[in-house]
Amino acid sequence: MRHHQNLSSAVWIKSSYSTSSGGECVEFSPTFAPSGVVPVRDSKTPQGPAIAFPATAWSSFVSAVKRGEFPAT
Repeated sequence: MRHHQNLSSAVWIKSSYSTSSGGECVEFSPTFAPSGVVPVRDSKTPQGPAIAFPATAWSSFVSAVKRGEFPAT
């Protein structure tokens, strides 16, 4: 099932893990978190698609990253 959300009002935040050399460029929008959704996209292609995660899943993911549960490659 696909749901299309209008992201034109989204405020995007680039991950502090993103690099300026073109790799690992991810950004997310907390704009819709109160409604339970966090869109995530590749900052190199801001007009491209975004994937929306449930806010609780995004929060769990961010917490795991902060705890170092995902080793750097």
